[in-house]
Amino acid sequence: MARRLEKFEKLPVYQKAQELFDLADVIAEALKEDSMKEHLAVQMCSNAALIQAKIAGAEGGSLYSLRMQNAVLIKLAVQDMFNAVSFASMVKINEEDYVQLMREKIEEFRLVFVDWIRGFDKTYDIPDNWAIRFDTSTPEQEKLEELMFDEDRFFGEFNEDDLNDFESDDLEDLDDDEKEDDDKNNDQ
Repeated sequence: MARRLEKFEKLPVYQKAQELFDLADVIAEALKEDSMKEHLAVQMCSNAALIQAKIAGAEGGSLYSLRMQNAVLIKLAVQDMFNAVSFASMVKINEEDYVQLMREKIEEFRLVFVDWIRGFDKTYDIPDNWAIRFDTSTPEQEKLEELMFDEDRFFGEFNEDDLNDFESDDLEDLDDDEKEDDDKNNDQ
């Protein structure tokens, strides 16, 4: 007997989150055997699952501040999931470069996510005395912010060659350090 879909599972934002989860699962399964494989796979999949759980949580209540709190946690989970995918690519433990595919899926999710949070009722809220006010911007405000963004100031002295300086030897040193720490912990 098929399970009845919950109301939140029919939302476009939840369906896009399911696509992120499915992609994270595929990427996690495709990782090469490595000392970091399990950690990265868990990070990808747990963050993908957290996104769905927080959407359900936000839909379970109607207070604006609680819904926005879930939205912030969703954004952080998306970023953490993407960081794990990027790191796996950087240390070359995935068969293919999934970074661009994940980036595209995240952008699709982001667009639906923004529409979803703009639908939250700002008038249904209570003061929480934490002095944090959530406010969603309009498309016009976002365009203005993009125009005001000073790329030169933001990137400053960033040099693309710095990314190329990251050597696999550095990772081996990290692995050796982890093994030494494990040995010390086992001796105690």
